[in-house]
Amino acid sequence: MTREYLFAGFGGQGLLFSGKVLAYKGLIEDKNVSWLPSYGPEMRGGTANCSVIISDEPVGAPIISYPDVLVAMNLPSLDKFEAQVKPGGTILVDSSLIERKVARDDVKVYYVPATKLAGENGFPTLANMILMGKLLDVFSEYDMEAVRAALGKCVSARHADLLELNFKAMEIGKEYQD
Repeated sequence: MTREYLFAGFGGQGLLFSGKVLAYKGLIEDKNVSWLPSYGPEMRGGTANCSVIISDEPVGAPIISYPDVLVAMNLPSLDKFEAQVKPGGTILVDSSLIERKVARDDVKVYYVPATKLAGENGFPTLANMILMGKLLDVFSEYDMEAVRAALGKCVSARHADLLELNFKAMEIGKEYQD
C-alpha cells in the first residue's frame, strides 16, 4: 500500500506541520515515509504545500505529480491541484475559505469548515489539525496512540502547552460529519 498526500494553501496555515505529523505517524507505524515541503519566498501568506508519501515499500522519489489525496486550504490551491488528483482519489476542502465545489465527479470530496470550527473552539490557528483529524478518519487510520505519539514528536518543547489543543482539534475533525 502506498498513498501520496498533498497539503496545499497559504503559508502560515500549518500545512508543513500537518504533513510532518502525518509523516511521523507513518514512521511510528513502521512505514516508509517521504516528507517534502515547498513554499514561496513570502512564507506566511504566500503559497505553501507539502507532499507526503507513506508506503509499505521503499519510497523511490519524494516528488508527487498525481496525489491520491489533496488537502486544500485555499481557493488557489484547489484551482491548481484539483485536476492532478488521481481518479478515485480524495479531496478535503476547508469550506470556510473555499466556497466553490469540486468540479470532478471521479473523486471523493469532504467539505469541512475547518477554519470556522477552529475559531468556534478557541484555537483559530488549528484549522490544519481539524482537517488532519478528518483525513485520518476518512481512511480509518485514526489510531489515538499513534496520533498522540506523532504530535509529541512534532510539537516542540517550547510549545508543549499546545499539544493537547492540537489533539483536541484533531478529535473535532475526526468527529465532524458533513
